[in-house]
Amino acid sequence: MSESDLPTPRLPNARDAVRALRPSQIREVANAGFGVENVLPFWFGESDRVTPEFIRTAASEALAQGATFYTHNLGIAPLREALAGYVTNLHGATSVDHIAVTSAGVNALMLAAQLVVGAGDRVVAVTPLWPNLVEIPKILGAHVETVALGYGAQGWTLDLERLLSALTPDTKLLMLNSPNNPTGWVMSAEQQRAVLEHCRRLGIWIVADEVYERLYYADDKARTAPSFLDLAGRDERVICVNSFSKAWLMTGWRLGWIVAPASLMDDLGKLVEYNTSCAPAFVQQAGIAAVQQGESFTRQLVADLKTSRDHLVRALSALPGVDVKAPPGSMYLFFSLPGAQQSLALCKALVREVGLGVAPGSAFGPEGEGFVRWCYACDTARLDAGVARLQTFLARHVAG
Repeated sequence: MSESDLPTPRLPNARDAVRALRPSQIREVANAGFGVENVLPFWFGESDRVTPEFIRTAASEALAQGATFYTHNLGIAPLREALAGYVTNLHGATSVDHIAVTSAGVNALMLAAQLVVGAGDRVVAVTPLWPNLVEIPKILGAHVETVALGYGAQGWTLDLERLLSALTPDTKLLMLNSPNNPTGWVMSAEQQRAVLEHCRRLGIWIVADEVYERLYYADDKARTAPSFLDLAGRDERVICVNSFSKAWLMTGWRLGWIVAPASLMDDLGKLVEYNTSCAPAFVQQAGIAAVQQGESFTRQLVADLKTSRDHLVRALSALPGVDVKAPPGSMYLFFSLPGAQQSLALCKALVREVGLGVAPGSAFGPEGEGFVRWCYACDTARLDAGVARLQTFLARHVAG
């Protein structure tokens, strides 16, 4: 047999479930900005401010003291104890036995899914949604179905009965993000109670992504948005995921935590070992400083974000064709404007033509098409500069 008779070799590829994952359209827009001078980037979910000095100092001191070795899979004891106290203070009695430290909130989401989801399982997610929550179960071979929020005069709202109807006996897991990225929607305590009772009856797991819980503006007296931790026992089928990224401006540190039933912790430790082994020791020391010394910082941050949110809502509302509502949580406006029915193309054009970087609604699923996401975690002067660029773009492209 000659070489010409041999079958053409197939290219080496990742497995089908991985190849089918959707790439980040936010990154796609950001890549379109490379080489464009003076881009104003509002596309990523982070502040333009650096991590507070007291947190950076704690990390520096830990490094100077040699905190560079492996730690316990579930985190160093002082950080787990600090987090147990923090969660107890916000949501009721929580012991160290229910706390695990992770290498970022997104790592916590992956670990939570790995704990309870397998190939062929049915998962339900409320959308529009940060794509990681929808795609993570697919990596594990699960099937994900979505329930979309609605948009109207009251902003983004949930049809509770529609969600409950989707939570059938064959559902293994419900994934929720509240306060929500990208919409800023917040699930009420009454809705959480109804969902929790329904999932209890059917034995459905809940993974609640609550990384934005402190970024809540609907009640000036409340320190957090409504949480499943306020309602559920710590040994129920509820896993709450959190992160240091938002409340303490630690996006680049990659540190998070999980609150979960104590019965999961041994197996969770195995998964941490096979994923990352542990979070870096000096980063965990910085986390202790954040939790123990950061309350006044976080409260001021929330006040500043609310000011920025309200400022941007007023400015965008003055533009022709823009429909925007002030959301009760997170750090984003998810709004409609002319051209957003092809939101990826629109966002690329905004970058190329006026140097304005926002995220396309389609990055958050088909339910997000028709909208764009703007992160307002910056000062109002920067927001005004961005609005001026959007105004210039709309004047060029919108007849009127």
